[in-house]
Amino acid sequence: MADRVEGALDLVDAIAGHLHRTVGSPASLEDLISAGREGLLEAARRWDPARGVPFHAYATYRIRGAVLDGMRRLGHLPRRAYARLRGIEAASRLSEAVHEDLAVGPAPGSGAGDADSKLADHLAAMATAMAVGLLAAPAVGDDGAITAVDGLPDPEQHAEYTELLARVRSAISLLPEVEGTLVRRHYLEGEQFDEVARDLGISKSWASRLHARAIHRLTKRLRGIAG
Repeated sequence: MADRVEGALDLVDAIAGHLHRTVGSPASLEDLISAGREGLLEAARRWDPARGVPFHAYATYRIRGAVLDGMRRLGHLPRRAYARLRGIEAASRLSEAVHEDLAVGPAPGSGAGDADSKLADHLAAMATAMAVGLLAAPAVGDDGAITAVDGLPDPEQHAEYTELLARVRSAISLLPEVEGTLVRRHYLEGEQFDEVARDLGISKSWASRLHARAIHRLTKRLRGIAG
């Protein structure tokens, strides 16, 4: 385990530095690196090679999650930074779930065309995940009402933003019950993902997979494709 940790310390620095620049967290880089190292230690303890996910990939998700948690814990985020954080979290959670599914190997009989199609679907879903995180986080107040949005002082822009968020709400309402509840409570009502999963009586791993399914369904619905 010590060798795995030692070999991934540079990964912690890289992820913490990138997120610190991207999100604009008021927390210090040193504090975020410390949080990332805690995530690395957890990854080293929990990694199971039998699952087929390489340690480097598994550690990346655990480190990123720990750094993002550190941003929440170590400093009050401005609204724009909070929106960026939610978007990154959504995309990272989706990518982790999809990566674990792919670790079991391609389906029998699948070829290059299937792989290209899956990649295109995944990239579209990643865009949806980030958009939902960016849209919902800064715009929904404690009472569930849409609030003023930083950076959109123009009434026309705000109207367009409000209309898009309403489309997302409508698409979420058409999801299967558990998926819809998970997405609605996490994104629109601002509850922590792990807390919603516990309340629904499902594991974090299964919640992540349901989240990935929900985002793929939302992608189809927002594109106007029946799904």
